Amino acid sequence: MKIPIFQVDAFASKLFRGNPAAVCLLEEWVADDVMQEIAAENNLSETAFVNINGNPVKIRWFTPTVEVDLCGHATLAASRILFDEVLHKDNLVIEISSNSGTLKAFIEEDLIFLDFPADVPKPAEMNQQILDGLGKQPIELYIGRDDYLAIFNDEEEIMSMNLNFTELKKLSSRGIIISAKGNRADFVSRCFYPQTGVDEDPVTGSAHTLLAPLWANKLNKTKFFAQQLSARGGELTCHLKEDRVLIGGKTIRYLEGEITI
Repeated sequence: MKIPIFQVDAFASKLFRGNPAAVCLLEEWVADDVMQEIAAENNLSETAFVNINGNPVKIRWFTPTVEVDLCGHATLAASRILFDEVLHKDNLVIEISSNSGTLKAFIEEDLIFLDFPADVPKPAEMNQQILDGLGKQPIELYIGRDDYLAIFNDEEEIMSMNLNFTELKKLSSRGIIISAKGNRADFVSRCFYPQTGVDEDPVTGSAHTLLAPLWANKLNKTKFFAQQLSARGGELTCHLKEDRVLIGGKTIRYLEGEITI
């Protein structure tokens, strides 16, 4: 069996920035353990498997250790490959079926936008485990569908934080996001997912389904320019529309090949 594989830097305007994701195009599903082994072999934060014979196409996402229900940057990468290799941009909108419902991707100027369900932040109780993991007290703490969200004073505080991943791995959530108002961007963030085998994710599209509603309330606006302050860095354009978040970014293709099984 040969499986086409591509690697794309998502939420990046040049190579070696943003978040790299692998995309495997399938004409029929392979066994779950095979997909997990491929993701582990790729050793990227996410590998997307896309069944192009589905109607709509179906997507699944795997970290090196587990399957997850939603991933933004790997969906952005998969959309780029679908537009380039399958649809050839004849259709500027893609419907994608996933474990998180039907998602959409569309092209607008030089960006690909993802249409994801919004995640409403709810106030959360501080506990010692979170304090030990973060290493300092946030000014606010929230919980969403998958992640904790801790708010700090400014961008410099976000940049300087050094987290305890051993403690964060014990949290009863997918992970934790830290965020503050940005200097150049409307807001900035960093995202940590040691439970899934990814200590710090370079750029996390799905986290912005939680970040956008929170900052919409704080800044009294619905359109944002956001930055994720990982070592690779990433830039996102977000638009909150009722119960959906449109998450836009640039993509750069890095490699393509075949997996032989």
